[in-house]
Amino acid sequence: MKRAIYFFLAGAFPLLLGSCKKYLQTVPNDVLTIDSIFNSKANVDEYLANIYSSLPDEMEQRFQGTSNSGVWEGASDEAKYNWDFVYTNEMNLSVWSNTDGTVSTYWTSYYQAIRNATDFMNRIGSANPNELPDSLKAEYKAEARGLRAIFYFNLLRTYGPVVLLGDNLISADASTTSVRLPRASFDSCINFVVTQLDSAYINLPYTPTGQQFGRIVRGVVKAYKEQALMLDASPLYNGNADYAGLGSLVNQTYDAGKWATAATAAKAFITEFVPGYYSLFVEANADPAMQAYLSCKDVMLTDWNQEWIFAASNQGSYMRYDRTPKHVGGPSDQQGGGAFGATQTMVDAYFMANGRPITDPASGYVSSGFSQYLSVGDEYLNNQYGLGLTGHNTYNQWVGREPRFYVGVTYDSSYWLYQDNGYAPIVTSFEYSGNSGRSQSTSDVSPTGYCARKNVAANDDSRGALLLRLANIYLDYAEALNESDPGNPDILTYLNAIRQRADVPIYGSGTNTLPVPSSQDSMRIAIRNERRVELAFENVRYFDTRRWKIAPQTDAGAFYGMNMYADGSAFYQKTQTETRVFYTPRDYFFPIPESEVLIDNLLVQNTGW
Repeated sequence: MKRAIYFFLAGAFPLLLGSCKKYLQTVPNDVLTIDSIFNSKANVDEYLANIYSSLPDEMEQRFQGTSNSGVWEGASDEAKYNWDFVYTNEMNLSVWSNTDGTVSTYWTSYYQAIRNATDFMNRIGSANPNELPDSLKAEYKAEARGLRAIFYFNLLRTYGPVVLLGDNLISADASTTSVRLPRASFDSCINFVVTQLDSAYINLPYTPTGQQFGRIVRGVVKAYKEQALMLDASPLYNGNADYAGLGSLVNQTYDAGKWATAATAAKAFITEFVPGYYSLFVEANADPAMQAYLSCKDVMLTDWNQEWIFAASNQGSYMRYDRTPKHVGGPSDQQGGGAFGATQTMVDAYFMANGRPITDPASGYVSSGFSQYLSVGDEYLNNQYGLGLTGHNTYNQWVGREPRFYVGVTYDSSYWLYQDNGYAPIVTSFEYSGNSGRSQSTSDVSPTGYCARKNVAANDDSRGALLLRLANIYLDYAEALNESDPGNPDILTYLNAIRQRADVPIYGSGTNTLPVPSSQDSMRIAIRNERRVELAFENVRYFDTRRWKIAPQTDAGAFYGMNMYADGSAFYQKTQTETRVFYTPRDYFFPIPESEVLIDNLLVQNTGW
């Protein structure tokens, strides 16, 4: 495991963020007072660290907007928060508003960060040469440029086309007219992001200096270039007539060449950086199923492992509490709120151990009844804690699933991921009278009879909050190739690499061979299904369903779980938990905050808002 020396410093200059208001409303009048910062390397480091601190901490999604944490998991079809105060519940019912604080927080925060990054880029060249040599100035400027491009990328996938500010800062005495700016076209925004990332690449190292993981390096900017181009090629942005009302802001004519461009960028990343700098994380074990389980579990938990491309450094987390069931009567360290529930839809998406979806008649899936079963996750607990577990009564829907299922989902009567010495083995019970059931709490309880289990650490220590890993690039490459060059052998190569690491039978060869999807359409389905499982609970699915323009089918209608108001066999009856609403085309994008539209009459509001 790499040794992580975190980059972020303890303090931050209040004048840098405290004085930066909404980007089109005011301009800080104290910006000249920060000239003195550039006389000292320590102060420059802290200014740059302050810009890094605007990266989202996606382990704090209970409070959306805090540390730029997103709504992406609870507002996707993967999961639901039981707590009423979580904003995703409003989004899932489509009762959100363009005046809501969560809607504006990302817009405001990322533009503050963009302004700070630009200011840093403009000033670093004049920094004290005795403190910062020219080579370090160039590297720091490239880091700020890369960060600025990533902040724009985050805005683009949330709001659609945005305002591009370039390298010029609005002066403190600027007229009202001069700060009224229009949105640029989506193509222009992507071109700007890609150009900035390419420019940053030139002066960045391949590996972080002094093992300061979490800093921008060459692999990071090339990976985000590929991410931006994937976004640009996708149906939401590429030939989407639903946004004709936005005029030239969203391309109305489909351009198939954009998929080829995205595929080229993904392949270029793989060629340059794999395996020299990044590779799929594999934890050695003689048992293939156990190796897959450990690899898919610990790729999220082993800080700065070889698969991580980028993460927000040294982050705290509410995730452990949100995803740990209540476990009344158990050791205090293993008692959580358990209010982040996986949906039945997500549970059903995982493959069977033979690599087939549960809808395949040859999968062996059984939808009712019980079996004595010891999962690969239970075997891990035996190895880790010496519990002597044997097969236990398990609902057949959860029997014989692939290793990633046992990494991703806590289900009723399963053994908990962590155990404490001196206590009996902790078994999670979501039944009404169970240790994590409705009788124990109406708030700190799963809304679905499942909890998301992935990325739950053993403690609340600060760690890296993963933003992008190599598996995502592999699956992007397979997708972009299938759209631009169907039948290209690399599609299977990279799709199967993901399945092989997960000990899921691959397509086309090997033991338990599965037939290769026979058409572009069937391969598209296979790739999307793989993304859904491999990248589950990693803030990807929300954006995938939107860029593919399938959210009205995936994110609307009845959602189900177990019967949380029953004990015994009645608990296992599939029960509707809510009816979600998705308005087309309005709900694909966040609205531009109404306060900004009122100030800037050149800002065109998103369709439907």
